[in-house]
Amino acid sequence: MSKIKVQYEYSMHCQAEILYEYLATAEGLQEWFANEVEEKGDDFYFSWEHGSEEKATLIRYKPESFVRFRWEEDEGTKNYFELSIIIDEITEDLSLIITDFCDEDEQDENALYWENLIENLQIKLGAA
Repeated sequence: MSKIKVQYEYSMHCQAEILYEYLATAEGLQEWFANEVEEKGDDFYFSWEHGSEEKATLIRYKPESFVRFRWEEDEGTKNYFELSIIIDEITEDLSLIITDFCDEDEQDENALYWENLIENLQIKLGAA
């Protein structure tokens, strides 16, 4: 079954430079995304306390703008997940845009998953 593209937007109250460090480095991702993150070149190894481990490859990035990863299970597909920092030109409000792919029947679960992760990130940033 092919996955569908989903996108979520979260208002963030921090500087883009700081947020990018939480999105693009093993140390930053370990603060909110997984229990342990190890970086080897463009490969990131994520592990969680319930024992699961996954590998994602950093496939595109632009400093202080976005990072795009592809899970190992999605290799050979166009699926990825992307964390983008958007700053409104007028208000200068900063948003984090999540682009992900999920099964159509898992959209609600996927949205809740990201909502919980971003809540953790906002707490770490002191922006909750």
